[in-house]
Formats: sequence, structure tokens, C-alpha cells
Amino acid sequence: MNIFRLLGDLSHLLAIIILLLKIWNSRSCAGISGRSQFLFAIVFTARYLDLFFTFISLYNTVMKIVFLATSYGTLYLMYIKFKATYDSNHDTFRIEFLILPAIALALLINEEFTVIEILWTFSIYLESVAILPQLFMVSKTGEAESITSHYLFALGSYRALYILNWIYRWFLTEKLNAIAIVAGIVQTILYCDFFYLYLTKVLKGKKLQLPA
Repeated sequence: MNIFRLLGDLSHLLAIIILLLKIWNSRSCAGISGRSQFLFAIVFTARYLDLFFTFISLYNTVMKIVFLATSYGTLYLMYIKFKATYDSNHDTFRIEFLILPAIALALLINEEFTVIEILWTFSIYLESVAILPQLFMVSKTGEAESITSHYLFALGSYRALYILNWIYRWFLTEKLNAIAIVAGIVQTILYCDFFYLYLTKVLKGKKLQLPA
């Protein structure tokens, strides 16, 4: 554990809390991509299957349970409780174009050819692009509510902080997880335009608008 890992986890947790509060308080899923949330649920399921037979620390276990529970809780809110408010007409990104390449890459490029390691690697690859349906949806509608923008900013910050976490760990142990770093860089790059618009517009009280 280090400060970058802790801040990354807190940023990730903050993003989830913002999303859940947005849905629950407004009683609406408007502006939220169910396809991105479905991909995140796949990511956490594949990554945290070791929860049943590997114990690292209480903190690690609790965080895994929280991320799994909130992921499936979000899907419940979007596809069952507030289904009538879900904008499926704009949430049309073809997620199979993300899932299948992630599977192929995990089978071809991994650190160890075991089931758990391949699932972990698959989750890393998929997470790097899981936000694309959400960004595509925002781009398609042309704008995003401030609360959705805060969610995206916190989520992007989480992965950027995790890159610093891996670099910091490399300086301490000289062990570099190239897969996690490259995937994290790809994910952070996807957020670059959004970060710029967020800092120049949303924080000044203006509504975020993205080019279609």
C-alpha cells in the first residue's frame, strides 16, 4: 500500500458513490451508459474470483466486495428498478468489439498461463476500454450533466493514480507490471479530452458539451 494506491482506490470509490447517488436521488439513469456498467461488472467479476480462495488483507477483501456489490447494484438500478429512465436509444456502442479483443489479448499476452492470471489480465485489458460506451453516449447526446462529469473525472483520476502507484512500486521493488501500466496509459489517454473540458468548463459552472 502507498499513497497513490490509496488515493486511486478512494477516487474509484468516490466515482461509484457519485454514480449511485446520482441514480438514486434523481430516480433516473438518464445519461448513464448501462453498457459501460455491464463491462465494469465483468471486469470486477473476472478480477476478483480469487476472493473465494486467496486472502491478502482485510482492506483488500473489503474493497473487492464493495466493488462487486456496487457494480451489480448499479446494474440492478439501471436495468430493473429504474429501467424506464434508461436511455437505450443512445447507448448503442458495440461492446463485443471490446470484449472479444480483450479475451484474445489475455490469452496471447499474459504473465502466466493459468486461469486466474488470464482472467486478471483480461480484466485489465477490458477495464482500459470499458468507459468507451459512456464516452460514446456523451458524445452522441452532445452534453453531460455536471454530476455525470464528476463521476467520469473521478473514474479517470483513479486509473491515472494507479499508473503512479505502479511506477512507485517499481522504484521500491524494481518489478514492473507492464500489462497494467500500458493498459492504464491507454485508459487515461481515452479521458484526455474529457479531462480538458472538465477542468475548463465544469469546474467553472458550465455544462459540459462534447462534439458529436
